[in-house]
Amino acid sequence: MNPQTVDEIARKVGDGGRLSRTEALTLYEQAPTHLLGCLADEACARRHPSGIVTYIIDRNVNYTNVCVAKCNFCAFYRPVGSPEGYVLGFDELFTKIDETIAVGGEQLLLQGGHNPDLPLEWYEDLFRAVKTRYPSFRLHALSPPEIIHLSRLSQLDVPSIIERLTDAGLDSIPGGGAEILVDRVRRELNCYSKASASEWLGVMRDAHRVGLRTTVTMMFGTVESLDERIEHLMRVRDLQDETGGFTAFITWSFQPSNTERGGMEATGVDYLRTLALARLVLDNVDNIQASWVTQGGKVGQLSLSYGANDMGSVMIEENVVRAAGAAFCMDELEIVRNIENAGFIPKRRNMHYKVLGDPIVQQREVPRMTTLAQARAANDHSVPEELVRYRARTPSGKRQRVQH
Repeated sequence: MNPQTVDEIARKVGDGGRLSRTEALTLYEQAPTHLLGCLADEACARRHPSGIVTYIIDRNVNYTNVCVAKCNFCAFYRPVGSPEGYVLGFDELFTKIDETIAVGGEQLLLQGGHNPDLPLEWYEDLFRAVKTRYPSFRLHALSPPEIIHLSRLSQLDVPSIIERLTDAGLDSIPGGGAEILVDRVRRELNCYSKASASEWLGVMRDAHRVGLRTTVTMMFGTVESLDERIEHLMRVRDLQDETGGFTAFITWSFQPSNTERGGMEATGVDYLRTLALARLVLDNVDNIQASWVTQGGKVGQLSLSYGANDMGSVMIEENVVRAAGAAFCMDELEIVRNIENAGFIPKRRNMHYKVLGDPIVQQREVPRMTTLAQARAANDHSVPEELVRYRARTPSGKRQRVQH
């Protein structure tokens, strides 16, 4: 059997056919960038013919930077006992929620390090406190590796952890920690121990089975081959065929600054080609997000011609990518301008991709935001009062609670 040509594969895509792994690899390796973009743009337009591009107003809060996973691509984490480690207090989080609501937000994207001194009960109490104070506010919280971490700490299985967190107020699960869903890659990135590819997918399967919706991500540009990048997409597509629980796919390039791994960042062209391929392979995932927070506003805008139909989050706050040297910021006004200047109609949405309405900035005055907020001021080493209620596991955690 003769291998297919790019033109033959392009015609198959145009007719709505499903790409095989070999065909996807051929497209990525051989198709001109403009052709990949055109194919992805057409596929996106078939799925989203209205010309609407969505975004969400939420806040990306990292509740702790203390982590035992020690992924070598991460510039954000601090080891247990580090003087730079922190845990945010409940009152600090309430203040962040108040600020989010003030600019039209209705959701917290809550993720953090694998902190051995924060038991499951801390998360349950936090979620319940948030829901008591803000009943309609949404918690898009705890990536699969964090849930696995809590499962190991508490010696409860993953479905039990999900059930307890949902009972406490969890609304949906973000797709962080996927990196590349190939165990060879995960071992080299030192993230296999926090979650193997099957374990990551297993958490999402369990979440989807009980009705939770989730996103899914891919961080590329480290040690993976193009074939392994496509294997990641295929594994996502297979699970989506099984459960239908993913609302959106987000990909971004590895940010090497300040990391143990170091190296070079993938180019903007590589990002756009990977984004376009994701739209073509993931024919069962409705929404593809642009990662302006790693690529900048203009590449984010260009993403709307390479398969993306969503500009992601206004964010308000970001700590993980910032630690690796990226400091792009776009408030709602700038996101709206980028969408409109690309020829699309901007609409606010929620995590389930329900359109909520027109931009807040078109309805009332909203303070401009020219820099992303951070978790805490660099010189703030305060310890939350409520931490003393929870048993610490590490010597440094125990000393901290005694001193407090």
